[in-house]
Amino acid sequence: LITLYHLIFIVKIKIIMNICIIGNGLTSLSLAKNLINKKINVHLYYKNKIKKLSSSRTIGISKNNLEFYKKEIINISQKFIWGIKKIEIYSETLKKENLLRFGNDKDNLFYMVKNDDLFESLVNKISKNKFFKKSIIKNDFFYIDLLKKDKYDLIINCDSNNFLTKKFFTKKIDKDYDNLAYTTILKHKNIKNNIATQVFTKRGPIAFLPISNSQTSIVCSLDTKNRKYNDSEVLDLINKNNPKYQIQKTLKLGSFKLSSSNLRNYRHKNILAFGDLLHKIHPLAGQGFNMTIRDIKILSGIIQNKINLGMQLDTSVLLDFEKNTKNKNFLFSKGIDFIYEIFNFNKKTGNKSINKLLKIFGKNTNLTNFFIKIADKGLNF
Repeated sequence: LITLYHLIFIVKIKIIMNICIIGNGLTSLSLAKNLINKKINVHLYYKNKIKKLSSSRTIGISKNNLEFYKKEIINISQKFIWGIKKIEIYSETLKKENLLRFGNDKDNLFYMVKNDDLFESLVNKISKNKFFKKSIIKNDFFYIDLLKKDKYDLIINCDSNNFLTKKFFTKKIDKDYDNLAYTTILKHKNIKNNIATQVFTKRGPIAFLPISNSQTSIVCSLDTKNRKYNDSEVLDLINKNNPKYQIQKTLKLGSFKLSSSNLRNYRHKNILAFGDLLHKIHPLAGQGFNMTIRDIKILSGIIQNKINLGMQLDTSVLLDFEKNTKNKNFLFSKGIDFIYEIFNFNKKTGNKSINKLLKIFGKNTNLTNFFIKIADKGLNF
């Protein structure tokens, strides 16, 4: 007869879980921290060459996502986050006349965090955790060996350029914007700095994103299909559209290409594609990392249900995740692309009618509140 002691021992054996994560960015580290919080063994593999995070890159995290992040991943130090209460949108064609305004003076719409601050916080929190292990991928034989052995319950691939991606995750809907995003940080005289500003110029949108009362992050997305820009031209454009800052210093410009993509298949056997590999979007709405946090939240909930039922992790986790996210992610991505195309059309034609329609739309409180909810919670509100 099986005693109660034996039954407890069997259950304990069954719920020991091992997950492999591939990648070493904010997505993979955030997911790893969420999983080890559940006492799941996580083995993170990464390539030997790690790009140093740019000190000029920042991310916006919605209010709802920050609450989840602080509760289920790490409690980000207050000194690393900066609240944004309003978003104001302007058009160069209407002489910087305000088109749209979101938010109020009471609640923060979203929060700004520097990429390198968040990265270091994650590394410090997980590096010595007993459920976490980290190893270097030396060559492609690692992936072949990984597929042969049944060592992990789940494999989560956060790397968009490796053996697994090229073999199993190549079918996707791609779009090249022929844009470069230039990033920097302005250091300026102290002001009350809690309003994010987006200016749609004839050459592309420029976002002014406060990160303190004396510093503001810049994302300047320029159309480079027919023209290239040097650093001084980019800085001139930023200065020309500067809404209010008395600039004292500008950090070195960084840049990256802009494209969008939606993966057709999220999974292969026990391997799940994740992060930017699933979906990439234009940064004009600041929703890229927010989409990933929402994915972590859904995956975390599915896994937690398995744990609560005392069940081992298996491919049903990946199937449930795909069912719960794929269509919503695609619709949300296309919504961001549609917004880009509206402003891109307006930029090319110089038609002021669209701007006037946006001003009318901006006066409708119900519509603006609806879009605030979408920006905060995605399509899950």
